[in-house]
Amino acid sequence: MWLLYAFTGPVLWAVSTHIDKYLVERFFRNSDTAVLMVFTALIGLLMLPAIALFVPDVLGVRAGDIAVMAASGALYMGAMLLYLRAIQSEEASVVAPLFQMSTLFTFALAYLFLGETLNLAQLGGAALVIAGALSLSLDRKLRLWRLKLRFVGLMLGATFVLALSSVLFKLFAVRDTFWVTTFWIYAGEGLFGIGIMAVPRYRAQFVGLFRKSPGAVLAINGANELINLGGSLGVRFASLLAPVALVSAVSSTSTLFVFAIGIVLTRFFPQLGREDLSRAALLQKGLGAVLVAGGVALLGGPAG
Repeated sequence: MWLLYAFTGPVLWAVSTHIDKYLVERFFRNSDTAVLMVFTALIGLLMLPAIALFVPDVLGVRAGDIAVMAASGALYMGAMLLYLRAIQSEEASVVAPLFQMSTLFTFALAYLFLGETLNLAQLGGAALVIAGALSLSLDRKLRLWRLKLRFVGLMLGATFVLALSSVLFKLFAVRDTFWVTTFWIYAGEGLFGIGIMAVPRYRAQFVGLFRKSPGAVLAINGANELINLGGSLGVRFASLLAPVALVSAVSSTSTLFVFAIGIVLTRFFPQLGREDLSRAALLQKGLGAVLVAGGVALLGGPAG
């Protein structure tokens, strides 16, 4: 059964990626994606009382651990902000594989700060991830000298900050339960949202959008948060039933599910999402996704 639970992560995360793309295209075409992060922070703040009600020991945590967890939540929001700005200009099936670069950054940061090392197979996996990311970063005519520098920069920034958030947890050895950790992560996300609202132009955009269609944005974003949470819970439970390396390898297939869902949406539900299905684009995306997934699978092997 562990395999079934492990696959809930990549499948649900793939669905979430397409929901992010829909939100950006539908509601934030003329607004800064920072405003969307306010809605995400608002969803997190609404979750706090519910978690505190069922997990009464959320306040029984050391101040240092609270600071680490809240900082991780703020870093996550920063990573998502960069990711949403990248997805404004690219298709979901191109963005998703590059998100796997966070695994590569995680290993690099763990090597620098935690003393963890890579074996030859994992170094080969890192090379595959880089090769896959490079293949997805070329222009539509596959020319090396026309890399999408802004898009690549945004995704590198997003995945680096996301990796930093993960290593921060391990570096400070936060040992709390899932829901306690989730509570303080949401609190950190809320603080990030308050910071965005402190900027006048973002506040004006948020108020305008909230007046125009608050229900739709909150409902879709709320559903998206639950989908993400479901994926995380599935992978977390799978890791209790099987080796973490195997679960990590399965999780890397998320890019393939994003690719498949994008094709289905384009063919049957184009109003919800469109992907370039030309032969050259399919070949480029497919090759890049397979290279990245294979590289992450190798990185998930036993450390050296």
